[in-house]
Amino acid sequence: MIQGYEVKLETFEGPLDLLLHLINQYEIDIYDIPVAQITQQYMDYIHTMQYLELNVASEYLVMASTLLAIKSQMLLPKQEFEEDDMDEAYMDDPREELMQRLIEYRKYKEAAEALKEKEAAEQQVYTRSPVVFEFKDVPIENTNTGNVSVFDMINALKKMMQRNQWKEPQDTVIQRADIPIEKRMEEVLQQVINSKDGVLFHALFPVPTKSYIVTTFVAILELMKNRQVYAMQEQHFEELYVYKMEE
Repeated sequence: MIQGYEVKLETFEGPLDLLLHLINQYEIDIYDIPVAQITQQYMDYIHTMQYLELNVASEYLVMASTLLAIKSQMLLPKQEFEEDDMDEAYMDDPREELMQRLIEYRKYKEAAEALKEKEAAEQQVYTRSPVVFEFKDVPIENTNTGNVSVFDMINALKKMMQRNQWKEPQDTVIQRADIPIEKRMEEVLQQVINSKDGVLFHALFPVPTKSYIVTTFVAILELMKNRQVYAMQEQHFEELYVYKMEE
């Protein structure tokens, strides 16, 4: 069994990333966050991450506590305010601080992405030597890592378990020994290579035991981190496919 696997991908940076992912996924107005809904979805992700034995950083749990506290405050009876007190009432909105943090973080993310795109574009600009007139075919490195984040993968796994009623898959008495992560990576990679049209994410989990599910999920993450496979999804909530990274 894999203990405390730490996920460290570009798309998996912290609780604010998860909240922004949920806001985009469910098309939520960031200026009017439905706290009960976002808290439930957030906790579902945390529970799935814990089930997968991923190393859930303490900051995720702190955010969970923050959301639950805001939810509790939102449930308190609302006071009636005079017109002159409306601005003060707005400032007392328990969601205000979280909303501002999300807005600032989204600006930071967008700026970082813009710089990343600019850097990638500049890398495609080549200057020709004024003396040596030689032209060679320069292969362009494939940078396609898909449009799927780890959060999308966790959601796909959660849906698969619910669809197959695997809410708590149990290891059966008669089962094969735990598969080493390296061996499962080889199996997944070979399955993806053999399919030109990509492999459905849920097709990579034929055995409904916890050890197999966790090992397979981590194997896919490792293959993505090693840039051997990537995942794609047409739209939110649609089927997720895994493809071989082109060389």
